[in-house]
Amino acid sequence: MLEALQYEFMRNALAAGLLASVICGVIGSLVVVNRIVFLSGGIAHAAYGGIGLAFFFGWPYLVGTLGFSLAAAMLMALVTLHARHRADTIIGVLWAVGMAIGVILLDLTPGYNVDLMSYLFGSILTVPRQALWQMVVVAALNLVIVLGRYPEFLAMSYDEEFARIRGVPVRPLYLLMIALIAVSVVVIIRVVGLILVIALLTIPPYIAEKYARSLLQMIGLAGLLSGGFTLAGLYLSYRFDLTSGATIILVAAAGFFTCLAWERLKTRRERPPAAENGGPPRR
Repeated sequence: MLEALQYEFMRNALAAGLLASVICGVIGSLVVVNRIVFLSGGIAHAAYGGIGLAFFFGWPYLVGTLGFSLAAAMLMALVTLHARHRADTIIGVLWAVGMAIGVILLDLTPGYNVDLMSYLFGSILTVPRQALWQMVVVAALNLVIVLGRYPEFLAMSYDEEFARIRGVPVRPLYLLMIALIAVSVVVIIRVVGLILVIALLTIPPYIAEKYARSLLQMIGLAGLLSGGFTLAGLYLSYRFDLTSGATIILVAAAGFFTCLAWERLKTRRERPPAAENGGPPRR
């Protein structure tokens, strides 16, 4: 791996992976504890509409994608607040419509042949320096906002009614959290791809939740796990000449299933003999 770092594109890929790990560690932990994985997936897919708008009208990538994604994210957030019983259906529709708009606009863009696969699995080995600086800004923004309002985010995530009683502005804080998710997705989707964004937002925080004793520990552990999966995936992709984004996902998936197997084994060991025999112990 060290010999690979003599190449600038590998150093940029490593930096992009670690920055994405910091962003996903913070945002992914909020996504998992607030049980809004489906909503974050909807935002990530709807971002395709912004990509299509940006290419069709010739706008800068960040302007088109960020504007569309923030609008879609706010719409989804309002749906979850006002029509919770129909939220999954409406988010599913917005998810599909956003992606379809993006694909159609990319098809209609004259003289432009966009490789959609690069937005699905990303192009972490071709990360420009400008994208790295954008990720640095978003990572710092997430850390400052989430750690600066940590007590409020903690109260809202685990007991919404208690948070309201304590005077926490739950609704504005929820919309702020959704906006942070949208901004994070837009900045890292071009680098690591749609599928890897969803994988890093869910798998490391899920594992971290099993072993962390607080939301802050969960954020730190999720970031470390995400960085470990990214480093291992990059090494394996370089060693065996594999697609880097897909390799990182498979490494993370291996960690996920190993965690599930360990938890199941631990549960069986801790289960009382009476429970295994189907009844109470005989006297």
